[in-house]
Parts: sequence; structure tokens; C-alpha cells
Amino acid sequence: MELAHSLLLNEEAYNQLGEVQKAEFIFEWLRYLEKLLVATSRNDVREKQKTLVDQLLSLLNSSPGPPTRKLLAKNLAILYSIGDTFSVYETINKCNDLIRSKDDSPSYLPTKLAAVVCLGSLYKKLGRILVNTFTDTVGNILKAMKSAESQGRYEIMLSLQNILNGLGAAATPCHRDVYKAARSCLTDRSMAVRCAAAKCLLELQNEAIFMWSTDLDSVATLCFKSFEGSNYDVRISVSKLLGTILAKAIISKHPGAALRQNIRRVTLEEVLELLGTGFLRGSSGFLRASGDMLKGTSSVSRDVRVGVTQAYVVFVSTLGGAWLEKNFAVFLSHILSLVSQSHPKATQTQIDAICCRRCVSFILRATIGGLLGEKAQIAAAKDICQAIWKLKKVVDAALSDGNLETRLGSTDVAASQHMLVCALQELGNLIHSLGTTAAPLLQDSSTGLLDSVISAIPHPSISARLSAAWCLRCVAVALPSYLTPLLDRCLERLTVLKSSPEAVIGFSFAVAALLGAVKHCPLGIPHGKGKIIMTLAEDLLCSAAQNSRLAAQRTQAGWLLIAALMTLGPAVVGHHLPRVLLLWKCVFPASPKDLETEKSRGDSFTWQVTLEGRAGALCAIKSLVSHCGDLLTEEVIHRLLPPLPCAVALLTQLSSILKTYGNPLKIPSVVYRQRLYELLTLLPPETYEGNLCAILKELAADLTAPDVQVAASTVLLPPLCHQDDLVILSPLLQETDHRFIEEQLLLGNGVACGSLEYDPYSIYEKDVEGDSVPKPLPPALSVISSAAKLFGVVCAHVEEAQRLLILEQLLNSIKHTKGAWQQVVQLHVASSVSNFLKYVAGSKGSLGPEEMKRLALTLVMGALESCNPLLRCAAAEAWARLAQVVDDGAFTAGLAQVSFDKLKSARDVVTRTGHSLALGSLHRYIGGVGSSQHLNSCIGILYTLSQDSTSPDVQTWALHSLSLVIDSAGPLYYVHVEPTLSLIIALLLNVPPTHAEVHQSLGRCLNALITTLGPELQGNSTSISALRTSCLLGCAVMQDNPDCLVQAQAISCLQQLHMFAPRHVNLSSLVSCLCVNLCSPYLLLRRAVLACLRQLVQREAAEVSEHAVMLAKDSREKLALDANIREVGLEGALLSLLDKETDQRLCQDIKETLNHMLTSMAVEKLSLWLKLCKDVLAASADFATVTCVDAMQEEEGDKLDDGSVLTTRSDEKSHPFTNPRWTTRVFAAECVCRIINQCENANSAHFDIVLAQEMKKRDSRNDFLVLHLADLIRMAFMAATDHSDQLRLSGLEALLVVIRRFATIPEPEFPGHVILEQYQANVGAALRPAFTSETPPDVTAKACQVCSAWIASGVVSDLNDLRRVHQLLVSSLTKIQAGKETLSHIYNESASTMEILAVLKAWAEVYIIAVQSHKNHKQTSKTTACSEESFRNGSHSSAGLLDLVYTDLATLSKLWLAALQDFALLTLPLEFASQLPVEGGAFYTAETSENAKLHYYNSWALILHATALWLTSTGFVVADPDEGASNLSRPVTPTSMCQGSSSGAAVKSPEDVYTDRFHLILGISVGFLCSLRAEATMESITACLHALQALLDVPWPRSKIGSDQDLGIELLNVLHRVVLTRESPSVQLASLEVVRQIIYAAQEHVREKRRSAEVDDGAAEKETLPEFGEGKDTGGLVPGKSLVFATLELCVCILVRQLPELNPKLTGSPGVKAAKPQLLTEDGSRLVSAALVILSELPAVCSPEGSISILPTILYLTIGVLRETAVKLPGGQLSSTVAASLQALKGILSSPMARAEKSHTAWTNLLRSALTTVLDCWDPGDGTHQDLDEVSLLTAITVFILSTSPEVTSIPCLQERCIEKFKATLSIKDPMVQVKTYQLLHSIFQYPNPAVSYPYIYSLASSIVEKLQEIDKRKPEDTTELQVFEEGIKVLEALVTVAEEQHRSPLVACLLPMLISFLLDENSLGSAPSVMRSLHDFALQSLMQIGPQYSSVFKNVMASSPALKARLEAALKGNQESVKVKFPSSKHTKNPGKNSSIQLKTNFL
Repeated sequence: MELAHSLLLNEEAYNQLGEVQKAEFIFEWLRYLEKLLVATSRNDVREKQKTLVDQLLSLLNSSPGPPTRKLLAKNLAILYSIGDTFSVYETINKCNDLIRSKDDSPSYLPTKLAAVVCLGSLYKKLGRILVNTFTDTVGNILKAMKSAESQGRYEIMLSLQNILNGLGAAATPCHRDVYKAARSCLTDRSMAVRCAAAKCLLELQNEAIFMWSTDLDSVATLCFKSFEGSNYDVRISVSKLLGTILAKAIISKHPGAALRQNIRRVTLEEVLELLGTGFLRGSSGFLRASGDMLKGTSSVSRDVRVGVTQAYVVFVSTLGGAWLEKNFAVFLSHILSLVSQSHPKATQTQIDAICCRRCVSFILRATIGGLLGEKAQIAAAKDICQAIWKLKKVVDAALSDGNLETRLGSTDVAASQHMLVCALQELGNLIHSLGTTAAPLLQDSSTGLLDSVISAIPHPSISARLSAAWCLRCVAVALPSYLTPLLDRCLERLTVLKSSPEAVIGFSFAVAALLGAVKHCPLGIPHGKGKIIMTLAEDLLCSAAQNSRLAAQRTQAGWLLIAALMTLGPAVVGHHLPRVLLLWKCVFPASPKDLETEKSRGDSFTWQVTLEGRAGALCAIKSLVSHCGDLLTEEVIHRLLPPLPCAVALLTQLSSILKTYGNPLKIPSVVYRQRLYELLTLLPPETYEGNLCAILKELAADLTAPDVQVAASTVLLPPLCHQDDLVILSPLLQETDHRFIEEQLLLGNGVACGSLEYDPYSIYEKDVEGDSVPKPLPPALSVISSAAKLFGVVCAHVEEAQRLLILEQLLNSIKHTKGAWQQVVQLHVASSVSNFLKYVAGSKGSLGPEEMKRLALTLVMGALESCNPLLRCAAAEAWARLAQVVDDGAFTAGLAQVSFDKLKSARDVVTRTGHSLALGSLHRYIGGVGSSQHLNSCIGILYTLSQDSTSPDVQTWALHSLSLVIDSAGPLYYVHVEPTLSLIIALLLNVPPTHAEVHQSLGRCLNALITTLGPELQGNSTSISALRTSCLLGCAVMQDNPDCLVQAQAISCLQQLHMFAPRHVNLSSLVSCLCVNLCSPYLLLRRAVLACLRQLVQREAAEVSEHAVMLAKDSREKLALDANIREVGLEGALLSLLDKETDQRLCQDIKETLNHMLTSMAVEKLSLWLKLCKDVLAASADFATVTCVDAMQEEEGDKLDDGSVLTTRSDEKSHPFTNPRWTTRVFAAECVCRIINQCENANSAHFDIVLAQEMKKRDSRNDFLVLHLADLIRMAFMAATDHSDQLRLSGLEALLVVIRRFATIPEPEFPGHVILEQYQANVGAALRPAFTSETPPDVTAKACQVCSAWIASGVVSDLNDLRRVHQLLVSSLTKIQAGKETLSHIYNESASTMEILAVLKAWAEVYIIAVQSHKNHKQTSKTTACSEESFRNGSHSSAGLLDLVYTDLATLSKLWLAALQDFALLTLPLEFASQLPVEGGAFYTAETSENAKLHYYNSWALILHATALWLTSTGFVVADPDEGASNLSRPVTPTSMCQGSSSGAAVKSPEDVYTDRFHLILGISVGFLCSLRAEATMESITACLHALQALLDVPWPRSKIGSDQDLGIELLNVLHRVVLTRESPSVQLASLEVVRQIIYAAQEHVREKRRSAEVDDGAAEKETLPEFGEGKDTGGLVPGKSLVFATLELCVCILVRQLPELNPKLTGSPGVKAAKPQLLTEDGSRLVSAALVILSELPAVCSPEGSISILPTILYLTIGVLRETAVKLPGGQLSSTVAASLQALKGILSSPMARAEKSHTAWTNLLRSALTTVLDCWDPGDGTHQDLDEVSLLTAITVFILSTSPEVTSIPCLQERCIEKFKATLSIKDPMVQVKTYQLLHSIFQYPNPAVSYPYIYSLASSIVEKLQEIDKRKPEDTTELQVFEEGIKVLEALVTVAEEQHRSPLVACLLPMLISFLLDENSLGSAPSVMRSLHDFALQSLMQIGPQYSSVFKNVMASSPALKARLEAALKGNQESVKVKFPSSKHTKNPGKNSSIQLKTNFL
């Protein structure tokens, strides 16, 4: 194929190829040429032009296929447009000659067609250059059309369209001729030709004025004719033509109208009248229709009506939303009049009426719902309300005259009902889509919307009543706050109007509809409503018998209410179940005998009522089973069953009852059957085992009953066919935007569409497709469908003999019928058998004896050869299921063989299609069907069939089947890939475009092949690359196909290719193809586009986005995009598409695509994304809210920078988004939050204004989030103050995210302030509306969260500013204080629980922050280092914030405790349910406890923390037990704590109250922590641990824990679990802090016991004192009973996780196996340090014996940490873990236990071993010593020497080793090490006990002196050496002090010369380097101190050495002047590192 990539055709290569490859080669060359010509320079093209033209023209004669001729024509046109045009006339003549040719043979046809296409293309591209030849050309083409076949006509029409397009107005002379030709084609028998003609006329009307003026009527009539017998594509094309022309007739300004007076303007009324005639009379015109009308036979065919309906929509869409807004009233009245009484024909029969209503609803939905913005929709809703009022008046007038009997027959009422139904349904849909934005509409009293709807509820017509009820349901779903009031109102009317039959039925419909709405309203309805409804229903059922006029209505209403009540779920129904079961039991006779007696009584009417009642009861139980599965316990099922046998018995009697009472019972009996079948299908077959045979007989009778005349194949079969098959085999079943109206064509003329009045019970069911009205089918159809389903179940459960009989009976019934009736029976039987096979296959059952197989096979085979394609499709599926059930290889092979034989012999289309699909299905279900031989023969047959060009149907089915085979064969198919691929390409290149369905099947095959090849497509071998090229070529052919579904296939093939071989798919051309089709009118194409986009952006979002923008900039022709990609990018285009799109799946894909793009690009394209979100949110910002906020701020005197946030949108004139829907705005608000989250993971400058501004200056392209803060606040504000509740929630969430992320960013211009501070007015204004009384609780709850976050963030430091937001919280606190009774009764009780808990949680958060900042403030004021930060946080607000909360603390604490108590009760395990209070808790009711749990789970943790803090602040001191629960309105439950109990029990003592509270907090914490679920948030865990910390901060709770050892152990075990299961360092640190407090509590307890024992036994001997502490006398610690053991476990867990080397099992030996020491992370160090602190505290909890047990472990761990983390750090510092381990070591060594007499010896031994271990760390035994830090180890040794009793370290062997270490260290060259060593020696030398210090002095003093003298000779060169010297001198000075009198003088004599040698005289002092000067100062200072102290020695030395004396004097003199200046400065020159390290050191020593 690479050879094809050249400018000229490579003829050499071309000639070597076979036929098929030639076509491929040519196509590839032409594809390449198209791109190449545009890129080549003009001169190069001109050079080769002649050859190229010749080559292209020669291809004309080689009969090119359709895609090739299209490309060929395109290339010719491009060639001429770039190169010279002089030879173009020759080319045109040549084409004309080819067309004139008399050769009519099929082989010549492609050449003729190619010539036609070339002409079209040339004229389109070159246009007016060719103007002088065009009349001949057009004449020639039109002449050729007369004799052309359908393909010719098709191509000619398209070619004419192109010619007209290219020539524009110049083509006027031919307009009439073209018009005439196109007219005849518009009613052509080929659908493709009709479509082409419509396109041609659409082009023509651009210039041909006569089409939309003088000939307007005839064009319209022509279009109506064209709709007759049309398919979907024709309807789309022709309705577009008709709609466009009519719209043009209205809006066009006629050019030159003044010159030609005969053209008059067409008015809107005339146009609507014209469309109306089409809708009502169809294409029969005005004269012919009258004759039919007189006969009363004519009914407009459905396809015409559907076509006209689509034309209406196109007409209005073309005129646009603004036009519709202006003319809405006229339009509405016209549309409704289509079903009014003035046109009785349209609504003559119920079937017609329903279809017309569907069409009218569709027009209204598509125009109002699709074109108008929210404000205009509200206006439209008002107009619809007016219409409803008018219709209501008509009914009232009709009802007021005459008596009851005449009124129902009134024609006015009957006719106006259809208008009313349409108006109500559209009103419902409108409000449903508006959601809470419709609130103003309902509050507007002048419209009276609800009154108008409710007034229609008692309408005489059932369909009007149902529509009104449905409309109320829509209102309730959209505005949940109206649900309860509406329910109350309807129940009240129902009770009052009990005696009016219409009202009883109407209002029961309304109540049922509203109950169905509850599941869509998360806030629910009050629990008590269920009881009211149940009582009312019982009342209606019981009173039905009292009044025969109302009996039927009351019975139906009663059961309907019960059935609807079941949808509320187990929580509500559980309470009423016994009453429901009782009613169910009573509705059927007790035994079959009673049924017999019943039959003999009664008349037609009583039977009607009885059947109605029983059908209702069956429906109620069905509703119970499907909605309350949890309630179906053994016992309940046992009570459900008894009436079933009776119900089945009645079923068997129905036919005889029908015979007796005749026709009136026909419908009720069908309904009864259907209800029983539906219920039985839901119940497990075991429950009605005894009745199986009876049921089966009835089913068989129903399925073959002679009175069912309609074949409803489209209802029964689709569920039995495979989804993929339906797409190919029945274009009508495809999902389209017009599905709502197209459905009626699917059902065929005799069958009614679904409609609500066929089954009123469906009004409360869950709506299947989005928000549209349920569409139950007529009972006659639905009973068949239920029977077929149930047949499958029952037949599988009866005995085999019975099964055989039934199947034989069914087979006979097919044989014994004839004609159309036979088809109906066959259809029913086939679908039942399919259901049976499906059920058996699903339940893995068996079929039974051989005979069964034969029967089943015969039945399926019959269906497989039926003339109904759907039935063949279902039969193919059943065929495969049969093989699956029998599950026997031979049988399967036999089935395949049957199909092979049939396909070889049969010639008729039916057999060939059916059996070819059967083969595919077999493969789908059985896999590769055994052998490869089978596969080969199967593929061979399908190949042959797919090339049968005489029958496109056979090709389609065969190819589809082939795709199934490819899919299921998997790797087995590899051998066949190449031949299959070449077959597909050959067909793609040759099948005419008019057979779109063949192309679709080819697309499926190609897709399956690509999947089979999979990742291998990436390969580079020649064979693979050839396959890949072929696949890409195939995709290219399909992309060029005019059929949208074929294009969709192409896109999904490219998507697959991109997944497997991304490098080989040209992304830019793919993206351009996607962008062009984004707004295609075909739903499936849009879905394919988005599915592909979604995949592309996951990998390369940035590239896709760039390609889209490039394409938009380059494209000369306007993209078919409503959204302008040029301005807003692909992202903006998708957002605006999301706003217009209604298909749920598509919207989901758009959202996911946008989310992927946002994730990968939001940070780079920050401004674009924020601008998009802002435009969407601002496009609809309600200016009313904005201005009112401004006004409010003026009053409050806020003169902050709100102007920037709240400006109205005057600046943005051109807005890319006009009136986006609320759902789109919600999505935009969610995007804002996502953008912030994305920035968090990116550059830190996003949240640092100084850095951001700097980087922005450096490069203006840089963009950071913090610079857009004003926009973020503005967006959050706009969303939070909208009408839509969902948007308010999203806006508040966005505000919360902004506050949390930006609260800490300082404002550079005003130090001490943060950037958010300037927006406080906006935050307040955004929050205020959420606290009004009518706000729903979920919004208020969210707002509380934002309030607390705002107060807690510390942004606002001034208390007066804080008060505004604080006031909002205070107001909500006042509201909830009134208790749960007074809260609104609009929602479920759990909603008020949610609100109360949200308020309490918000307060808790504020209180926690207040206490924390107060604590921090205290600490900062202690250290008095008041930095700006602490100044801001502390001084104003911390104490103040606490004061703010303090006023409400008394109330809050009670509420918090009550909430915690509720939570504690709700989290009790199920077995304690009986102990729960009957009426519920403080904030929840018993019935709604399940729903309430969730809200408690969300808020308990912070409340717990706050309560713990409050209790600690009172120190458990404030308790006044008699303060009743004055603030809770209801008596508090006896289990309450801290509140006087209501049962008059004894008042608790304060101690008891404390204990209760303490156990409450402890219990909740332990309960939560010991079983952490996966969903437990970190926030809850930390809050819980902080609460425990707070609790243990106070002595009283500590004493409780200390004195109750088991409690302590339990807590420790729980904390151990937390540490094991949660990796977060903060959680682990918090846990360790609690452990420390527990140990502290235990220590206190032991100390207290020891003290009291000593006090008590003061006189007794010390020896007899009992041992306190763990380990008692034995020292044994029992795991599980020991606090110390539990603590050790936990600490070891922490330490080993951080330092695995501590675990001897891991390191392989218990000895010290040195690894390299390591530094831990900061978190790790903190954890290790905390654990060490705890370890060092443990000995104090033990008895002396106990301490001996644990000491080795503690020492091992402490020294282990030291060893593992002793890393050398610069400057001789110690790492934090080393510091901690030394500190712990010091704590352990100085423990009193080391001195206690019982443990002294053991401790001494252990400590010696420990010291040995430390010394061993050093020994270079294995050469690893150099890694450890000597200073750390030396410090550890020093700690041992100084902190233990002398006998530990003074035994010679240890002492010698220690001294060795010091010597070794002194000899290390590193000056810092020397400094540290001197410092440590200094502390040892000063040790008061000479036994310890002297040996060190003897051994080390001399070497120190030597070292110093060495330095003395060299003179120090830098500050570190200076430091060494200074420290050394200090050690010597210490020695002098310690030395005994007689030794002092030699020491001083040593010291003085050294010091004096460093002194400088006055001359050298000025010039000396700084080091020498510092040294001089130091020496001088030391001399000044030593001189006076040891004056005698000093004098002696001076006397003996005059040189020294002279030097000293000179120095003193030189120093005299500068001494005052020098001293202070010399202090400062000391090394700062030294200071800190000394501090550290003194800590340990």
C-alpha cells in the first residue's frame, strides 16, 4: 500500500495486483492524493496536471465503486481548483458523453454513476467559472434520470444538489426543471432516493423563492405524500425540508417584492394551518379526503402523522427560542387544537387519540423543553396553566346543565379531555425539568398552578384524571417541599368528597402518584402519613359495599392506595403489614367450595366490582413483594399463600363467568388474569406448586385464544432477542431522539401505543425512562406478554409428561389455524417457548425426554422460517438456547447441519436470513461449536451469502451472523482473518450506499475482526501492517458513507484501533470527524462520538483539545456545532452540548469526558476552565438575588471589596452559554471544586499569593489559582444563592472548599491578615439565605458546615465581624432547641434529625477550635514570643471566640450529651433492640431510626470531642443533677444522663452523673475504635482519639482509668488495633498520646496507693508493706491481664514498624548485627520518640519485681533505637530519635526501682549488661563501627556513668572500656567530636562522687593537657579549633576546682602559661585575625577568673617566669581601651551550634 502514496498513480504496481487489491490500491491512492494535492505547491500540480487528469478520467471507465467514485470526483475538483482550469470543459463534456451513452448493461452502470458524481463535484467546487455550461449539463442529467434505476436517481439527485450549491443564484434558469424532477423523486419507491431528493430540494429552496411563496401549498402536500410509507431517515430528511421551508416563508424578506406584487407574505396562522391539515388529514389533500370522510373510513396513516410532528419541531427550532417565546401563546393553542373537539377525526378511536396525544406531547416537549431557557419555560408554564383553566371552564359548563346521566356523554367533555391530557403532561414535564427553580412559579398566586392541576383531578375522563395526578407527582419530585402539603390536600379532598365517584378515583390516583414520588425525594415524608393512608384505604374498602354507585370506585381506590403505600419500603410498611395481610385474606373466598357458591350468586355488576377488587388486591401484593423484599420472612410468606389457590381457581372459572354475564366483564377479566400472572411471575414457583398444571392450561388457552386479533410482535419479542441483533435487524427498534413518537409505527396500525389509562396502577411505579410518563400497553397485549413470561417459569416446573402434552397442544394449535390468525398464534407460542428455554438455560435445568427435543425443535424451526423478521430473530436465539439446554455436542452439530442443508438448498430470503442468523447465535452461546471443520463450513456458507448482491437482506443477516462467529471464535479465527478482511473491504467498496443496512453489518464485522486481532495490531511485520492498513481503509470507507449509523460504526472501529494501536490512528482526522458529528441529529452517532472521545481524552486530552481548536480555526465550512469551538474550545462545546442533550447515557459520557479533560488539563488551562465555569454559572445568575445582596451590604456598612464579586453581567455581551439548565450549572459548580483539588496536587504557587505574583511577573503565561480567588468566591456565591436547591448545595460545597484551601494564605500588603478576609461580606451574604425558615434541611445542614468552617478557619479576627456568621448559628440553635416536635412536618422526621445534628456538629467544631486557639494563646503569652501569627490568632479572637460560644455552652452541652446518648443507643447491636426507648431518642423517632443512623454517623465524632472538652473544662465539677431537661420539649428517656429522669427515680449523686458521662464517652470511643469499618473517616478517628486525650487530661477520669485496670487494658488493646490498621502518622501519634496518659494515670494510682499505705502503716516495719504496682511479689506479667504488657506490645509494634532491625527474628540472630544506622522521616522520628517516652515511664507502674521483668525489654528497645539511628550529623548534632532514646535512658536509669532494695541487685546486673551492649556497638569486631556516631554513643555512656549508682559502672572491666572509648574519641581528628568529648568529660569530672570521677581524671587528664599544649604550639586556625581549645581549657579549670589542695598548684602552673601564650600586646591586637582576637579575649577572661581564686599559686608562677609576667602586663595594657567593647562582642562570637548542643546534653545528664 505504501506504493500507492505518490502524486501520480503507480501504474506498474497497480497492474501487478488482482481485481480486489486493485480496487483497494486505487482507493488508497485517491485518499492519499486528496491530502497531497492541498499540500503541494500550485506549480508542481500544474506540471503533472495533464497526466493526472488522464489517469483520473481513465479510472472513470474502470467501473469504480461508490466510495471510489466519490473520492475520484473530489480529487478532480480539487485538482482543477488548484491547477489550470482550461481543460475542465473537456472533462465536463467527457462526463456528459458517458451519461448520454446508450449502453444500459449493469457493468456500464458504475461508469455512468461516476460521471454523474464527477459533474456534481466539479460544479460544487468551481461554481460560477462553469456557469456557461451548466444548462446543458443539467438538461442532460435530468434526461438521463427518466430512464435511470434507483441508484441512478439517487446519485443524480445528490449531484444536482451539489450543482445548485456551487452555482448559487446563477442556476435560476434551471430551478423549475430541477424542482419538477425532485418532486417525482420525493415520492420514489426507494427510500434512499426520497432522502436524496429532500436534500436536493433543501439546497434548491435557498435560491428558489417560489418554493416558499407561490408553491408553498404544493410543496407541503408533496412532503405529506413523501411521508407515506417512509422510513426514519426519510422522515428526518423530509421533515427538515418542510420545517425549513415553512420557517423561511415566515421570516424571509422577499427580495424585490415591490417589483413583483404577486408574492404576498405568509402569516404564521396560515403556516400552522398548513401543518395542521397534514397532521389531521394526511397526504390526501383537501378534495379527495371528503369522499372518504363521508364514508368514515379515512384515518391518517401513522407515518404521515409522525413525519408532520417532526416537521413541527424542525419548523420551531429553525425559528429559534426567542421567536417561540414571542409567539408561544399562538403556537400552544394551535398545537393543543390538534387534539381538540374541532377535529373529531384525529381522536375518533382511543387508539388514534393516544397516538395523536403522543405526537402533541412530543412537539411540546421538543420545543419548550429543548429551545427555551428557564425563565421562558416558567412563562410557558403560566400559559399552559391558562389553557388548563379554560378547558376546566368548558367542563364545568358542560357539567352544570342537565342531570348525571347526560353529562358524561357530553361531546365537549370527551373531546376536551385530550387537550387537557397534553397540557397537564407537558406542565408536569416542564416542572420536573425545572426542579426547584420552578419555586417562584408555584408561589405565584395569580397563576394558581396547583389549583388548576387539582381542579382537573375529578374530571369525568379517566385519562385527564391520571394526567393531573401525574402532573402533581412531577411537582413533588421537582419541589420536595410540596410533597407533604399536596399529599395532605389530596387526602383531605378524598375524605370530603367520598361520595363523588370521579373524585374518589381522581384523588386516589393523585395520592398514589405522590407516594410514588417519595422515593425520588431523599428528605421523604413524615412517617405518620402511612398510617393515615392505610386507615383511609381500609375505610374505602369497607364502605364500598354500602353504596352500589360508588362500589367499583371505592374498591379500586382502596387497593390502589395500599399498592402505592408499599413503595415506601419495609420501614413504613412493616407497621401496617398485619392489616394488609388481613385484607388480602378477606378478598378471596376461604375455599374453592365458597367460590362455587359465589358463582351462582350475583349479577354482571357485582362480578365487575369483585374482579376489580381482586385484581387490585393482587396488584397490592405484587407491589409488596417487589418493594418490601426484606419483610418476606417465612411467617409472612406462610400468611400470603392461602388465598393463592383460590385466585387460581377463579382464573379457571373466568371463561364460564364470561359466558354467563357477557361483554361488560371482558376487560375486568383480562385485567384480573394479567395481575395474577404478574404476581405469580414474581413469587418463587414453590409457593404455588399445587396449582402448576391448572395455571399452565390457562396460559396455553390464553396464548392460543381466538379473540386476540393483533400480532404484537414488537411487544413480545424484543426482550427475547439479543440486543445486538435488534440494532441490525429492525431499524425501528433503534434508539433515536424520536423514540417517543416512533414507537407507534413499530406497533403497526392496529395496535395502540402505551398510555397511562390502560393501567392506572403504573402511576406509582418507578419510571423506566427518565422523567416521561409511564406507558403501559393495553391489557389485551400486556396479558399475553405476562402469560408468555409466566409460561417459561411454570412449564419448567411441571412434570415432564405434562410438559410434553402442553407443547404438543401448542404445536397443534398452530397447525389448525390459517392465515393472519396463524401468524398471531405462532408468535405467541414461539415467544412462550423462547421464554421457557431462556428460563431453563438460566436455571441450569434439563429439557426432559427425547420427544421434548423434537417438539421444541419443530416449534423453533417453524418460527425460524416465519415471514416476520423479529420472530426469526427471536427463534434464532431460541435455537441456540435449545442447544445450550440440551448441552450435547452431537445435538449441537446436528442443529448446525440442519441450517447448513437449508442454506445450501433454499433460495427464498426468509429461510436464508433465519438460518444464517441461527448459525451466528449457535456460535454465540456454544462458543466455537466444537471443531474447526464446523467453523470452516460455517464461514464458507456465510461468505457466499454475504456476496448475494440480489438481496441486501440476506447480505445483512449473513454478515451480522459472521460478526457473531468472529466474536465467539476468538483466537481460532486467526486463520480466517485475511480472507474475511478482504471480503469486507471488497463489499465496502462495492455495495451501493443505498443499502445502508449492509454497510452497518460490515461495520460490525470489521469491529469484531479488530477485537480479534487486538494488541497484535501494533506489530511491524508486513502481514500485520497490511491487515492494519486494510482496517484503516475500511474505516475510511465507512466514514465517508452518507448513513449516520455506518459512520457511528466507523467511529467505534477507529476507537478500537486507537485502543490497540494508538500510533497508527491519525488523531487529528479522527478528532475532526468527532467534532463534526458532535451535534448530529442521530442519537446513536452522537453516542459513538462521545464514547470515542471519552476513551481518547483518558490518554491524550491535551492533544485532542488542540486538534479540535486547530480544526475549528482551519475549517472553511462552518462546523455543524451549535457551540463555537473556536471561542470556547472543545471543553466549552461539550458543556453546551451537555446543556442541550436529554439522553441520560450521553450526558453521563459527556460528564466523564469533561472530568477526564479537567483532571489532565485544568492546571495548564486554568483560565479557560474557570472562565467556562464562570460563564455557565453567571449566564443564569439571577440578578434579583445579586442586587438584594448588594443592598444588604450597604445597610451593614460593609465597604469591603464586594464590588468585584457582585457586579452584574454588563460586560459580557457575547455569551457562549445562553440560559444553561440548572443541571449544567450544578455540574459547573462541581467542576470548580475539582479544579481546586487538581491544583492542590500541582505547583505550591497555586496557594501562595506572593510566589504566584512573582512567577506571573516572570512569565505572563503562568497562571495560578490564588490569582482567581475573587472569581472562585463569586462563582460559589452565585451558586449558593440560586433558586435551585441542588445548585445551592453545590455552591455551598464550593464555598467550603475555597475556605478550607485559602484560609491560611497571608495577605502580603497587610501583614497579620489573610487574603480571604476581604470577602467576609460575600461569605456572610452567601450563607444568610440558607437559614431562612423555608430552606430545606439539607441546604441548612450544609450551610451550618460552611459556617463552622468559616469561624474555625480564623480568617476573621474581629469579633464584631464574626458575630454575623455566628448569629446564623445562634438562630438555628434556637430553632432546634424547641425539640423534635416543633420542627417542620413537611419532611420525614429523619430530615429534622439531620438538621439538628448538623447544627450541633457545627457548634462542636467552633467550640473545639475556640478551646484550641485559647490554649495556644495561653502558651504563646507564656513564652511571650508574640509573633504576628500568634498576634492574629490569639489576642483578639481566641478568648473572644470562647466567650462567644460560652453564652450558649450550657444549652449546647445538654444537647450534645443527648445526641451522644442517642448515638450510643442507635449503635447497640440488634439483640438489645428490645431495650431501646419506645418513642425514640432526643432527636429521632423510633420509626425512623434506620434513616437517622446515617446522620448520627456523620456528626457524632466532633460532638464527642466537644463534649469531652466541655467536661474537662468543668473538670467534672459542675453538675447540678436537678437541672431538668428544660430545653428539650419532650420528657427525656429514663436512660438519659445528666438530666433528671422523668420517671421520678431517685436523683443521682454528682459522682453517678460523672460516672455516667465518663462511661458514655469512653463507651462510644471504644465501640467505634475497636471495630473500625473501611468507611470510617480519618476525621472521626482523630476526633475520637482527641476526645480521649481531653478526657484523660483531668485528674478525676484518670483516677477512674487508673483504678480499673481492665478498663485500661481494654483501651490499650483497642489503641493497638488502631495503630495496626491505620497507617496515618497523625492517628498513630494521637493514639500514643492516649497511651501515655493511661500510663500516667496508672502511675498516679500506684503512687496514691503507696502513699496511703505508708500513711496507714506509718508505725509498721517497712518490710511488711504490700507491694503495689504490676508484678506484685513474683514479677510475673500475665498477657491480657497486664497493663504494662499491653503497653509494651503497642510500643514494640510502633518501633518495629519504623525500625524493622529491632526485631531479632528479622535480623536473624538475637545478637547485635549492625546494619547501617538510618535517619527516620519526621513523622517516624516523632512516633519513635513518643514510644520511647512511654517505655521510660513503665518501671514506675511496676512493683520492684515487676520492674525486673520488663527492664531487659525496655533497655533492649531503647538502646536498639540509639544504635539504629545514631547517624553522624553535621555540627555534631544528635538526631531527634537519639535525643529521645538518651532522654528515655536517663529516665530509666534514674528510676527509684534501681535503688529499691528488692530490685537493686537485679537492676545493677541488667544495667551493666546494657552498658556492655552500648560499648559493643562500638567495637570494630566486624568493621562497621565507622558508621555510628561516636558522640551519641559517648553521650549514652556518660548518661550511664552519671545516672546510675556507682556500683554499676565502677567495676573495673566496664570502667576500663569506658575510659578506652573516651581516649579513642579524643584522638579522633574531627574537631566537633573533640568539642563534644570535652563537654562530656567536663560533666564527668564534676561528678560529686570521687569513686566515679577519679578514675577518669587519672586516665584522661594527662592526654588532655598534652592535646592542649599541642594546640598551644600550633595556634588555632579557625573557629572550630578555637572551640576545641576553649572546651579543653574549661575541662582543666574543672580539674583545678575538683583537685585536692596539694595537687592544685601543678595544675594551675600548667594552665597559666598556656593561657598567657595566647595573649596579644597592644600593637598586635589591632592587626590580629578574628580567631586570635577571640582567643586573646577568652584567655584574658579565664586569667581574670583564675587569678583571684588561686592567688598564691598565681603569684608563684608569675614570679618564677618574668617573660610570662611581661606578656600579661602588655596584654592588659592593650586591652584597657577596648575591653568595654570587646567583652559583649566576644560573647556573641561563640558558635551558635555549641549553645544548642549544650542544652541537649544537659537534658540527659
